[in-house]
Order: sequence, then structure tokens, then C-alpha cells
Amino acid sequence: MRDLILIIIISFSSHIFAQNQTIEDDFEGNGTITNWFGDNCNINTNQTNLYADSNNNSATVLKYDDVGGTYSNVRFEINNTFNLLSDYVFTLKIYVPSSGLTGSQTNQVSLKLQDGSLNEPWSTQSEILKPIILDQWQTISFDFLNDNYINLDQNSQPPTQRTDFNRVLIQVNGENNNDLVLAYIDDFYYNGTITVDPIYDTLIWSDEFEGEGVIDNSKWYHQTLLPNGSSWYNNEIQHYTDRIDNSNVSNGVLNIVGRKEVYSSQGVTKQYTSARLNSKFAFQYGKIEIRAKLPSGLGTWPAIWTLGKNINENGAYWDNQGYGTTSWPACGEIDIMEHWGYNQNYVQSATHTPSSYGGTVNIGGQVIPTASSEFHTYTLLWYPDRLVFSVDGNIHYTYKPIELNSDTWPFNEEQYLLLNFAILPDIDPNFVADTLEVEYVRVYQSAPLSIDEIDNSISFGLINTPNPAKDYTIISYHLPNNADVQLYIHNVNGQLIQTLIEEKQTAGQHQIKWDLNNLLSGIYFYTLKTENNIVTKKCIINK
Repeated sequence: MRDLILIIIISFSSHIFAQNQTIEDDFEGNGTITNWFGDNCNINTNQTNLYADSNNNSATVLKYDDVGGTYSNVRFEINNTFNLLSDYVFTLKIYVPSSGLTGSQTNQVSLKLQDGSLNEPWSTQSEILKPIILDQWQTISFDFLNDNYINLDQNSQPPTQRTDFNRVLIQVNGENNNDLVLAYIDDFYYNGTITVDPIYDTLIWSDEFEGEGVIDNSKWYHQTLLPNGSSWYNNEIQHYTDRIDNSNVSNGVLNIVGRKEVYSSQGVTKQYTSARLNSKFAFQYGKIEIRAKLPSGLGTWPAIWTLGKNINENGAYWDNQGYGTTSWPACGEIDIMEHWGYNQNYVQSATHTPSSYGGTVNIGGQVIPTASSEFHTYTLLWYPDRLVFSVDGNIHYTYKPIELNSDTWPFNEEQYLLLNFAILPDIDPNFVADTLEVEYVRVYQSAPLSIDEIDNSISFGLINTPNPAKDYTIISYHLPNNADVQLYIHNVNGQLIQTLIEEKQTAGQHQIKWDLNNLLSGIYFYTLKTENNIVTKKCIINK
């Protein structure tokens, strides 16, 4: 089977890239690890090898000197993440002189993998412990597929089913003690697959709000229909209208205006009006930038957010186009920016999914004292495995579920943008009018790579999400040209078990939903084949 599999490691569009990369350091000036850090210990990355022998004749090594710290370790991080789905072995050499130990210690070395983006990166770590022999150089391998490992959080997935690790931590003779440990480390090595985030630098859709007067109706739709018959959600008390009084463009700025006024529509009279815009553009993954200045005051509630294109909400643009198949929150909601006037100096971001919605726990924010007096840039980075929220480049929240499934990650479908200014019942009685001002809305994705950029090999950008998967997974790929396409599934024994596609397709991006309900847990391979090229990728099914 291995001879038949060609894994292309650079992909198109906005999917996570995977590339082969060696992570190593021989402590003699060769390697890819640029910075080592010591916690509660002293380290020297240019230590003369005092114990050179036939097992290790290197001139210099790393010295690890635990001077009694409770949690002494040495560590490094990579800019991307390890992809342990296919490459899961780390090796190093170690020498521990018996003369450098105190106390009654278990002679062992631990290698821990952590997600350094977490406030407590150890909380979801995986660890392998290996015994060591004193007074000799030895090579230790840490195999996260076949060795016994320890997940600190027992609910965490097996390490080979995760792609969130970016930190390696090495610890000699354990923690929670004040014993002294002297050790020497050399030739750290990992030759595997690194997950590389796409670079979203190609503008694919925007509105710069040029001109004067009405908004660009080719890009925006006014959502005005009361979804509950007589009211909006969340106790909002306004009518949304399509009038120029509530939404207009002037001096290069979109104005969404909330007003105190008696207004009747759909047989219902309300005391306030505003606007709610849906983008007539939907997309999957990318960078979204919105530069905006917010209204202020008790009872004001502006928002910049997205919903799944598949939401079945009466009156929403995409539902009117026939795409409404899924209820909220299963469609997914991403709140790029929310601001409540009762907490004037604070802006918030959040996600709503079947696993947490309404009063969601998936929230973060930051203090912006000038949110209503100055323009600020609100940004979402939407990757296939996480959402990163920031204001003016300062990150305040990352949503990154350990397990991607329909409950935690409905964000593998297209979403559309919403801009609105809601009025709440506690509105200041002196409120007359205020405005959500937007200078621009921009959506970026990754540009396809050229043939030359991938060494004259054609990559389909083949990927499936989620992976690991349970009930289903979405297989996505890009065709550079019109082609006769076959997409078929093999098990680990090389047996053909299913053909998903066998037809001529046009150039461009394609997706297909692969139903996994009739398959057992295990490893499967899906292969995309055209007349001249073939690419195979791996999917893990975990029931």
C-alpha cells in the first residue's frame, strides 16, 4: 500500500498546509531549533561534552542543571504545530552522571507535548516516560503511537489524533521534588510532518463604502422580517428597516443608525429603528477585517458577526435563496465583535455551537477605552481548526476545541457576514440616535500556489475536515483544470470499499460530504485521481 500512496504536502486555497520538516538540534550550530528555555533550572546550549564516547562523540551538548526547582524542565516551541497523524517519534541522546544527583530519585526522562497557545499549556499535555541508565550516553525514542503515554486530561484525544501541539518539554527525574539533577542532552530529532497555517493575504471580497447615499445592494441585503412574528431575538425592541435613514454611506463610511422614533411595520409598532445587513457573499476560512467605531450608551448593542449560510431563519438572505437547512446554533455563529453600552470600555468575541450557546462559555474580550470615539480594526482569523480574535492586532481570544465534531465545530461550512445595531429594553431614556460606523469590510484568503512554487508537482489541496471524524467528514479539493475525476476510499489493507466520485468536473474548488455511519473506527485512505495525477490522504474514524 505504501508504494501506491503519494502524499502531496502543500495545498491550495485556505486549508491547513502540511509539510515535511526536520526539527532538530545537534548543539553544534546545526538544526532548526533556535531557542531553548529552562524552567527552574540552568541551561547551557554550548556545553563541552565531558563524557564523549563511542555512543556520542559530539564536541558540544546541552547542559541541564536542576538546582532544586520543583518543576525543572527544558523546552522549545515551533511556530506551527506537529502533525502526529503520520509522524509520531521524537528521539534524543542523554547522559546523567550519578555524581550529579541527590536524593532517592527514579532515573527517568520525560518528553511532554503541549499546546503553548493555552494559558495553562500543560492542561492538555501528553507525556511519555522512559527509564535511563546512569553514567552512559544513550539514545531514547518517544513513540506517541506505540509507547505508553499519559494524557493529563483523560478526556483528551490520543496524541496521534491531535494537531495542536507546538511545544516540546523535557524533564529529567520527575517533578514535585527539590532534588538536584545534572544531565546532558544532545541530538534532539524529529523528522515528520508539521502543520503550517495558511497565509490569508489575498483579498477576495470587500466593501470600502465609497460613494454617497444608499448602500451597495449587490453586496448587502437588508434583513427586516420579524423572525418571531412580532419581535426580534434577545429582547431587542427595534424594527430593522431598509430606509436610508437607518443605513447609508457617506464620506467613505457605512452608517448604521439606531433611532428613537415611532415606526410601524408588519402590523407591529415599535419605538426604535435600526438596520441589520446580511452579506450576499459567503465563504469558508480566511481573515476578516472590519474597521469600525461603535455607538455608546446604555441599551446600545452593535455587533459584527457571521452565521452559517445554511441557517433556516425566515427573512435571512441565504434562507431566501434556498440554503436554509439547519437551525441555530447547529449552523454556527461567530461573534467577531459585540459591544454593550452598559460595559462601555469592553468589546467581546464569542462562538455559539451546539456544545455551548446562548450564555456561551466560549468568550473573550479586551478593554478598548476609545471604542466609541475612535476607529479600531476588528479581526477574525478563521482556520480549519480554530478561530483567533483580535483588536488592532492584539489577540484576546482563541477558540480551539480539542475535538472537532458537529457539536464543537460547525465552522467547516460557509458563513456570511452580518452588521447590525440592536436596541435593548434598558436603553437610556434620553437616547435619540447613535451610529455604528464602518470604514471597510475585507475578507482575505490564500492565493493558489503556482506550479513552480510546488516544484512542478500539482497539488489538489486535498483535505478533509473534521479529522479525526465520527459521523461524517467533508472532503475538499481544488482542480487546476477541467478533469475526469475519481475519488475513492480504501481501508488499511488496500481494499476498495467505496467510490465517492467518478465524473468529469470543472476547474475550481469542490467539496463532498463522506458519510461514515456504516464504517468502523480505524484508519482509511481517500484518493483523488485524474488523468495525470493522484493524491492520497489519511482519515481517522473515531466512533
